[in-house]
Amino acid sequence: MSKTLVQPVGQKRLTNVAVVRLKKHGVRFEIACYKNKVLSWRSGVEKDLDEVLQSQTVYSNVSKGVLAKSKDLVAAFGTDDQTNICLEILDKGELQVAGKERDSQLSSQFRDIATIVMQKTINPETQRPYTISMIERLMHEIHFAVDPHSSSKKQSLDVIRELQKHFPIKRSPMRLRLYVPEEKFSSLSEKLNDWTASIVSKDESGSQLSITCEMDPGFFRECDAFVRNLQGRLEILAISVHVEGDDTHVDHYDDHEDMPRPSLPKETTDSVAQISERVEKQTISAKSGNSEGDVKQNKCTTCNALVGDAKQYREHFKSDWHKHNLRRKTRQLPPLTAEECMADMDMGDSKSDLKEYSF
Repeated sequence: MSKTLVQPVGQKRLTNVAVVRLKKHGVRFEIACYKNKVLSWRSGVEKDLDEVLQSQTVYSNVSKGVLAKSKDLVAAFGTDDQTNICLEILDKGELQVAGKERDSQLSSQFRDIATIVMQKTINPETQRPYTISMIERLMHEIHFAVDPHSSSKKQSLDVIRELQKHFPIKRSPMRLRLYVPEEKFSSLSEKLNDWTASIVSKDESGSQLSITCEMDPGFFRECDAFVRNLQGRLEILAISVHVEGDDTHVDHYDDHEDMPRPSLPKETTDSVAQISERVEKQTISAKSGNSEGDVKQNKCTTCNALVGDAKQYREHFKSDWHKHNLRRKTRQLPPLTAEECMADMDMGDSKSDLKEYSF
């Protein structure tokens, strides 16, 4: 019995290429390009067309090597000149990317947006920035999805506005230096009060008064226009101002890094006895810190308690006592003492154990 004879098909299969697709007059046209060259061409970095196109040929399907018909080219583009058609598709077409490559691009842009958000925001309690991992966690909490066709800066501002609805976060202030005539200081001072700006310093030099202040970036355009109307000028000293000090480094400030998600249940692998022991140690360390009169006492506004020197202050933010009060704060509940916190966590663990059994 004779076997079926497989005839070779006139197809030129192209793999490992970047495909640019354009649909016109109901017909799909594609061109084969080198990877990472299409964006360089569109941005003006690459000028040589041969470095962008693998072949100056128009296809209806690049992966199968099916060429576009001449009558379709004339009907859609008014010409069958392959080079001119390739240029039009290259400029107006949609770049097709693989799934993994698209995920990589979205992941990179997600990280860029989180970085911009970190640079532009602070924790209103501590006046310090959140960490990158904390910002990314909060962005996942609000189910943020990256738009690849929008700029990272624009999306970061949208993320900040959305985060402010659910979490304690605000824009970090700008530091400006304003130069105005001395006789117009009163009108400027009223405006600064309206903008809730804080005046850092004043300096009189000749007929002009120099004022260094910090204000919300949302008022920058209005402030610039107002100062110009007063025949003054404005200088930007810092785009984002954060609190500085001996314990303000982000890497050392781990309370937000370990802050639990408000919408998720308590997750811990510690037993009740271990939690109780740690809370007792934290209480003892806080009391010993309070007994030293010559050591600067730091107060945690979340727990409404003094927690000792800078080192004990940082360790307190990693404690289960502080984390538990943070969860209560997101639900607008008052803080608990260390003993009350221990009892509350014991009760919560008991309820979670009961849920594992069905009666």
